[in-house]
Amino acid sequence: MRTYLLPIACLLCLFSSKIAAQSFLFGNDLSYVNEMEDCGVVYKENGQPADPYQLFADHNCGIVRLRLWHTPTWYDNLNAGHRYSDLADVRRSIIRAKAANMQVLLDFHLSDNWADPQKQQVPAAWEGVVNNLPLLKDSLYNYVKGTLLSLHADGLLPNMVQIGNETNKGILLSPQVDAAGWSLDWPRNAALFKRAIEAVRDVESQTGQAIKVALHVAGPADTGWLMQGFWNNGVKDFDVIGMSYYWAWHQPTDIADAGNVVAQLKQTYPGKEVMIFETGYIWTNQSNDSANNIISQTHPSYAPASPENQRKWLVDMTQEVINRGASAVFYWEPAWVSSTCWTQWGQGSHQEHATFFDFNTNLLPTGGMGWMEHAYSGINAVKEATNSFSFEAIPDSSHRSVRLRFSGLESNKPLTINLLDGQGRLVASQKMNAMSDATLNLPDLGTGVYYIAAFADGKMLGAKKLWLGGR
Repeated sequence: MRTYLLPIACLLCLFSSKIAAQSFLFGNDLSYVNEMEDCGVVYKENGQPADPYQLFADHNCGIVRLRLWHTPTWYDNLNAGHRYSDLADVRRSIIRAKAANMQVLLDFHLSDNWADPQKQQVPAAWEGVVNNLPLLKDSLYNYVKGTLLSLHADGLLPNMVQIGNETNKGILLSPQVDAAGWSLDWPRNAALFKRAIEAVRDVESQTGQAIKVALHVAGPADTGWLMQGFWNNGVKDFDVIGMSYYWAWHQPTDIADAGNVVAQLKQTYPGKEVMIFETGYIWTNQSNDSANNIISQTHPSYAPASPENQRKWLVDMTQEVINRGASAVFYWEPAWVSSTCWTQWGQGSHQEHATFFDFNTNLLPTGGMGWMEHAYSGINAVKEATNSFSFEAIPDSSHRSVRLRFSGLESNKPLTINLLDGQGRLVASQKMNAMSDATLNLPDLGTGVYYIAAFADGKMLGAKKLWLGGR
């Protein structure tokens, strides 16, 4: 593959002084959390159990990234046969993110399994039309639009979507083309991307809600020429350029080199945001299970592997890309800890040594989590402003009703209150006005975790996590 790193000297003039203060988001991919908890993991801080979504929010995480596979049937043969990162699981995760007052980036992998620079296989459901571009485009359009409208119906529309994951070799390849190695058919690729983006824009028009559209490629050294390929082939209606940058995978591209690429992208595509969609750094070279770990190298200036060096690498990288105009950094899978469950390749996690938790699932006090709380220069906000609405939810002793107390809305504002179970399924719904006190009547419930979510004008205003049932 070609590289596209300009010499450092050629770029020093682009952002020679620090940019004006800007809004900046810290994000984390928490796609594995539901699976880990179902496998018995208990996340802790200072030895005390903690809800992981709230834990990340409390440490300044403003946005959660969630992957979506089309039909991951391979999960049926693992562990208890539960599927994850399908639409049902994503609903559950979006509810948790919104309940913790965080935004959501939905990552359409456009595959049944992992999609990355080496693998971009079409979902099995579309194999029959993979060589019929008009039908494949329609399948893609209907899938993206249908998914987003389904989420919108429950007030769970994401704030941002990415069309594909690390799409260096294109998207929706047949098994034969995908297995043959490197392939990038720009006319086909561009037609598919434009149709998927059209689906998102149509959802915006239909719902009246803005959704940022992102493209995602891997590696700073390849981002420039790949983005040029998108642009030259007419893929221009996007909002965000998302880039993966790991030292382990993308060396010798250094932090300064990655910053230079961010600056170049900001200059070449004015009006487009640039974000680091994936990054990661190890805190130990040890392993806590039998699953092979996928990252092993440390940068010479951030060695040996330690919680402190994990944080330092993240802080230095983030400050550099802030200086060059980036508007967000996402950490990939900071909660994919060891568990008793199996992946497709082994028992445990392939990334437990790069999470923010020790081998007892306790938050590392000097590790990467603190990266989001560092006092960076050049930014004036680390979380976007939230609405003034808030509410309390207090179950009665018999768990037959929940008393609700609202604030921040006029008293006659029509609300819809939904009760969802831990899997994101609607189990009760009631319309009411935003009075200071109201009551939600409950059906017979099994004991477990539930979410009470308040909606107005088709948007979720807030959600609360409760333990209910057991009358």
